[in-house]
Amino acid sequence: MVSEATIDEICVVALAEAFRDDGEVLCNPMGPVPVLAGRLARATFAPDLMLTDTIAYAVQGNLPLGADGADAVVESYMPFRSIFDQVWSGKRHVVMGASQIDQYGNQNFAAIGPYRQPKAQLLGMRGAPGNLINHATSYWIPNQARTFVEQVDVVSGPGYNRVAALHPDSGRFHEIRRIVTDLGAYDFESADRTMRVRSLHPGVTLEQAQAASAFPLTVTDDPEVSRMPTDEELALIRDVFDPNGVRKGEFA
Repeated sequence: MVSEATIDEICVVALAEAFRDDGEVLCNPMGPVPVLAGRLARATFAPDLMLTDTIAYAVQGNLPLGADGADAVVESYMPFRSIFDQVWSGKRHVVMGASQIDQYGNQNFAAIGPYRQPKAQLLGMRGAPGNLINHATSYWIPNQARTFVEQVDVVSGPGYNRVAALHPDSGRFHEIRRIVTDLGAYDFESADRTMRVRSLHPGVTLEQAQAASAFPLTVTDDPEVSRMPTDEELALIRDVFDPNGVRKGEFA
């Protein structure tokens, strides 16, 4: 019998669910937990996803974290310049991180404080603006209390309120599919496009989730409990994709 799932595995499954029904798109997750989620989704309920080795090859098979394209069946060469074609086509679903995110989904991983004279310089804009207006984007946030802010210092990835102010053609592909944190999973499927509680991880209350947010969370129904991994999913996470437990480092 498979032992009981731990919070890291519950989060991997919650993020994998963001890829359900995506069909034939390039799954581009960034970081151990998102990569595990994408690989788990393709190995179970989303077989049409295209995955990379996280560097330059599109690969078949169940590739463990840390392995490169030489350890898998390489389908094609996909250097960084090719990613832009995928971005503009809309046939991509990326999972990014965030240092700050607000109730409309505006995301910041550029800088803390004023952009011209920040207290801390972070990644910069990177590909966030282009990602958000061209295809589905999800976020993995290991620490909700530190990240859910009333207002982001810098907008790297635009949220629903900012995109609504653009020309309609500019935001027609804008979709923030899912935000998964250490406490729960969130979406923007509310009438006013503010962050909605989709599910809470086992043992987490709505009061705890709200206390870890600097803005009011939208609740349209009683939040579900995030689903537990199946025995098959646990075996894939533990024995195939991440036998060294790299994922657990994000929960220290």
